[in-house]
Amino acid sequence: MSARRIAVIPARGGSKRIPHKNIKPFFGQPLLSYSIRAARDCGLFDHVIVSTDDEEIALAARRFGAEVPFIRPPELSGDHIGTNAVIIHAIDWFTEVAEAPDAVCCIYATAPFLTAARLSEGWQALQGKRFAFSATSYAFAIQRALYLTDTGGVCMFQPEHRLTRSQDLTPAFHDAAQFYWGWAEAFKNGEEIFAPHSAPVILPRTEVVDIDTPEDWAVAEQMYAALRHPQAL
Repeated sequence: MSARRIAVIPARGGSKRIPHKNIKPFFGQPLLSYSIRAARDCGLFDHVIVSTDDEEIALAARRFGAEVPFIRPPELSGDHIGTNAVIIHAIDWFTEVAEAPDAVCCIYATAPFLTAARLSEGWQALQGKRFAFSATSYAFAIQRALYLTDTGGVCMFQPEHRLTRSQDLTPAFHDAAQFYWGWAEAFKNGEEIFAPHSAPVILPRTEVVDIDTPEDWAVAEQMYAALRHPQAL
């Protein structure tokens, strides 16, 4: 029997740095609609749901084909609530009301560059692992990172690499903040995602932007226009 799979798109209504970020128009459509479309187009999920505390977000999510089977409770909607708690809530709801999922994919609502193909890569990468997630490389060697001193100067975090050639340094990667595939049991157990039992799906930096500030939004629009709508430039 095939695994029961659900996609959970967390979309809280209380964004402060970019008001109504999850449903703000991005090239004519609410930002979260891109995540919904990728999840639906990949054909991997029995259910694509949006977990939200906001009725306006719920309305937009349903309009673009997602399910909103519940409104997220207030205790899971604060500024300091982690994503894992939201995923566990969705798993528990399906277990009690419908059918317990075997695998879950948490998809961020702020991922307009996400594609169905990348979600399929993640599902394949999950086989034999506990989690699979999107990642990308740092644009510069992290071993040469600097920090500011109290006197206004700079120091290296790792001064021993001041003269090391870039090609001799270990490449570094970071979370691309698009999706996190995992077995329901692993989410429920609170297992660490960034660990040897997880597989990264490496994305080119041209497909990655973390939209947290108005500046991030402007960069995302420029990148999207260049990649998907060059005629708009």
